[in-house]
Amino acid sequence: MENFEQKLEKLEQLTNDIKRSDISLEDALKDFEEGMKLASGMEQELDKIEGKIQILMSEPNPMTQDNKPAMDDFTDDSEVNGTRR
Repeated sequence: MENFEQKLEKLEQLTNDIKRSDISLEDALKDFEEGMKLASGMEQELDKIEGKIQILMSEPNPMTQDNKPAMDDFTDDSEVNGTRR
């Protein structure tokens, strides 16, 4: 799957193609339809990203240098305080 930047470049290319004076009506319509589908998908991606940002921004204690996330769930059970049991 293409990344967002590649999709944006494709959308720009389609937009420029539609603006050409020598493009047929059929080709312009095909490019327009493809561009609308692409733009719709990109809008959905942006909505997901915005939702993630909103969640991160609304956390009561955002992660800072002094407030790092608890890593207890990610440590080996046999290791406690740097020593092995």
